[in-house]
Amino acid sequence: MRIITGKYKGRHFDIPRTFKARPTTDFAKENIFNVLVQYIDFEGAQALDLFSGTGSISLELLSRGCGQVVSVELDRDHHRFIQECVKKLGATNIIPIRGDVFRFLKSCKQQYDFIFADPPYALKELPQLPDLILEKQLLTPDGLFVLEHGKDYDFSQHPHFVEHRSYGSVNFSLFKVVVTPGE
Repeated sequence: MRIITGKYKGRHFDIPRTFKARPTTDFAKENIFNVLVQYIDFEGAQALDLFSGTGSISLELLSRGCGQVVSVELDRDHHRFIQECVKKLGATNIIPIRGDVFRFLKSCKQQYDFIFADPPYALKELPQLPDLILEKQLLTPDGLFVLEHGKDYDFSQHPHFVEHRSYGSVNFSLFKVVVTPGE
């Protein structure tokens, strides 16, 4: 696993072969971040990485200057791996949380400028994630939510959908709550 750009550009972390998580490919990660810079300034942003897996996205967000990154991962070994990566970087503005994403979202009171979710593609609750996050108002005004998913999902009819990107078998749907003046 490699950090693509930013403060920690080029840093590598060896993922244990026993891991079940599939990190977002470098190709897909680099391309989606090239799109995301059109929507959000990561410098100082508050970010949330759900279903963090190996922590690849969390570390990329940290490297790109996010003020704080909260990384939520249920698997004990994956969570420990993320903690070890954070320690190797000497980073203090990342909070790895070991826990169930849905429980975390139910109790979350903080808003984020950027939320990224990479759930298992077979997760039966995957289609409900956009509504869950948007209805709980977890995004700041003009915040951005990115959902990574398989090819079998189409969110283009969702009222907050803004864009879909596909890189090989990796698909990203982007959602945004646009606040109009006077609201």
